[in-house]
Amino acid sequence: MTESASLYIAHPRIMVLGVQPGTPPFRIMEIDGEVIGEARTVTDVLLAAAAFGITVHDLDDPDVVRWVGGGRYTWTPHR
Repeated sequence: MTESASLYIAHPRIMVLGVQPGTPPFRIMEIDGEVIGEARTVTDVLLAAAAFGITVHDLDDPDVVRWVGGGRYTWTPHR
């Protein structure tokens, strides 16, 4: 007998996309599927979330924030 496994994919309200080259480098942020601007630090992510009424208790919770192209410590482009 085969067990069926369910695959859970989180759909968080906040998405922080990969690092873009710039001076300083930045990451595009989306909230609820809409591009809301650039983040240059984790603080920018938290401030933007608060401006949209989202309280973030854990930046590593995939139900809250999805980090694309690197985690919350990635703020420089890959070479």
